Amino acid sequence: MRIAIVAESFLPLMNGVTHSILRVLDHLQERGDDVLVIAPSAQEGAEPGQVKGAEVHRLPAVPLAGYTNVRVALGGVYRVKRILAEYAPDVVHLASPFVLGWRAAQAAHQLGIPTVAVYQTEVPSYAARYGVPFLENWAWNRVENIHLLASRTLVPSTFALNQLRGRGIPRVRMWRRGVDTARFSPEKRDDGWRASVAPDGERIIGYVGRLAIEKQVEDLAALAGIPNTRLVVVGDGPQRAALEAALPQAVFTGFLGGEDLARTVASFDLFVHPGEFETFCQTIQEAMASGVAVVATGRGGPLDLVENSRTGWLYEPGDLSAMRARVQDLMGDDAKRRAFAAAAHASVQERTWPALCTELVQHYTDVIAAVPAPPRKASKAGATS
Repeated sequence: MRIAIVAESFLPLMNGVTHSILRVLDHLQERGDDVLVIAPSAQEGAEPGQVKGAEVHRLPAVPLAGYTNVRVALGGVYRVKRILAEYAPDVVHLASPFVLGWRAAQAAHQLGIPTVAVYQTEVPSYAARYGVPFLENWAWNRVENIHLLASRTLVPSTFALNQLRGRGIPRVRMWRRGVDTARFSPEKRDDGWRASVAPDGERIIGYVGRLAIEKQVEDLAALAGIPNTRLVVVGDGPQRAALEAALPQAVFTGFLGGEDLARTVASFDLFVHPGEFETFCQTIQEAMASGVAVVATGRGGPLDLVENSRTGWLYEPGDLSAMRARVQDLMGDDAKRRAFAAAAHASVQERTWPALCTELVQHYTDVIAAVPAPPRKASKAGATS
């Protein structure tokens, strides 16, 4: 196939969207597909021109106010349409479309190229968290317009499926996320690292993710004072300084990737994620693959990932006393926590990226096959007969 992936964000920025695209590129490269990635420009000198066999076409972009490493592509529909027309893909993959993805959805529609739109970020719900609730309706209107144009929309969770169907979006299918069970494994647990962050043998409560307003990391302050525990926050972002002030007893590691991240997650005793706007939450799945029990908010993607009283605990959004009680329950009962952790590990072993990417390619195939064939011109003989 010839596939154009339009990425709302991409390398060097690492987030859930970028991570998923990289795993998809691994699979498409192995298949021998021809792939073009269209993405916003990054800082000069930080832009790989080719990634995993795919050419990367960068569009001029400006940093997002208050979050400078996130960049928003400039330009209109015509620029994207010209790129797509020249490349002539069989299908366009819209990765978490909103700004650039909206232009690409229109461009592909005008060119008659089928599109698979992957709903991965609940952008409209961020509006209230960022102090602009009046933009929420506008943002939902944008999301609806994108997915109404798409040949097929893929969502990562039951919550997201019901959310979009409830807003009248047709042609919605489930496509979950894979996890690298070789990289994220209980065998990566590192007692030396544990001793460096919890020298008195404390049990480690961990969080991994962007340090941004929508992640609600400040809610972890509710865990202060739980005996014999140490909070470790992995990640970086615009809220880091404010969070270091709000969580003075926590260890902040900054951004970690590769084996450093795998070793750190496997070394947690418990993983806690307070964010309420996760369409999936890949870091929860990585913690489970690492043999770590989870406490998470009972909204969005975690509803599918965490089975209450078996692989972890869910709590009502906003009920921080319940979050604290769930953490205390597992921190105070080693046998229960280990049983939850073992069940969590077992629950994700079949969710490999190759299996999930094979599903994705089938979605590509389906929308390509659904494109009407161009009408055949009648022969001169047929025209006169």
